[in-house]
Amino acid sequence: MKFVLAVHGTRGDVEPCAAVGMELLRRGHEVRMAVPPNLIGFVEAVGLTGVAYGPDSGEQINAVAAFVRNLTKAQNPLNLARAAKELFVEGWAEMGKTLTALADGADLLMTGQTYHGVVANVAEYYDIPVAALHHFPVQVNGQVSISSIPAPLMSPALTRSTMRASWRLYSYASKEVDRTQRRELGLPPAAAPAAQRMAERGAPEIQAYDPVLFPGLAAEWNGQRPFVGALTLQLHTEPNEELESWIAAGAPPIYFGFGSTPVQSPTETLAMISDACAELGERALIYSPVTGADDIPHADHVKLVGPVDYSAILPKCRAVVHHGGAGTTAAGLRAGLPTLILWDVADQPIWAGAVQRLKVGSAKRVTNISRKSLLKQVRSILAPECVARAREISTGMSRPEDARAAAADLLEETVRVGA
Repeated sequence: MKFVLAVHGTRGDVEPCAAVGMELLRRGHEVRMAVPPNLIGFVEAVGLTGVAYGPDSGEQINAVAAFVRNLTKAQNPLNLARAAKELFVEGWAEMGKTLTALADGADLLMTGQTYHGVVANVAEYYDIPVAALHHFPVQVNGQVSISSIPAPLMSPALTRSTMRASWRLYSYASKEVDRTQRRELGLPPAAAPAAQRMAERGAPEIQAYDPVLFPGLAAEWNGQRPFVGALTLQLHTEPNEELESWIAAGAPPIYFGFGSTPVQSPTETLAMISDACAELGERALIYSPVTGADDIPHADHVKLVGPVDYSAILPKCRAVVHHGGAGTTAAGLRAGLPTLILWDVADQPIWAGAVQRLKVGSAKRVTNISRKSLLKQVRSILAPECVARAREISTGMSRPEDARAAAADLLEETVRVGA
């Protein structure tokens, strides 16, 4: 079988799809991935074939953060609409052309968390099955939504009304380019949004996260949206004897990492973490993607690292502080670690809300964090009851290899029945 997996976003968006792609490849299928140009190297490094798809996602996420902040400022609605169009549908036409060429002869198209319309239109053009992969709850439900995000997580820059406004602007902006793509493909005007059309075709909506994180959601959807668990490539880095030696030389550290989320003033952030951990008597293992980070002055109780193998390193830590990406959240909870999420954009506040509801951690917007508040938050997640609850939740988390197999099974079955 030939599978084309089209996904746009950061590495956290791409990795779940790449994990499925690797499992399909292992089973002997042909797999092609359409990913942002800045992540071509990432998918090719794990053995997949990648094609540039849409704008640079690193630049886009910076623009998203700025856009959300500007929603609270008095602006002409027409200017906001234009900004939304430029931001959220940039590259749609190019993406459509790329995917149309890539999907020729494919047995199934799968879309990631965004740009469903591009993929649904191409699948309709070729009359082949389509599937979606969601790494957080997207469809309307009674368990988790924008309105269920705890009020303390909201801020003047990210209120429920501004989140709804940004979604309405995205819908407004995407309709025009969707109509253009369909016209160029010789398809009739769409009678419904892409997600609805896909559902009416019986396309599987794979939920790539663990239902234990959203109690009641699996029962509400009753098998209509199958859960497979969090999807990860489980990339194993080269053994780092220096890091292993540092970890073994003292008490288990707290891991700090912010993924693809831009960190303002990295040196000041490092100093704040170092000072807070010194006062708490804790050691800090800090992910720093900055070249030459080892040259940044830091105390002996702090260790700076590049990418690490979560499955190997996190179980040796006592807690985790991160940006609230879906993959990092799942990795920390699989390791049974109490969690502090310092969130900023996208789905991060949803995971922040989840860890609070489950009482496995705490959350605060990263732009509102200070040395004093960091001390308070870290103390709260190191409380015995929070530690115990995190260990309890870890027993309900799926194994990555089982999640990958379940997702691949669903895609193979979709091709066989021709959904």
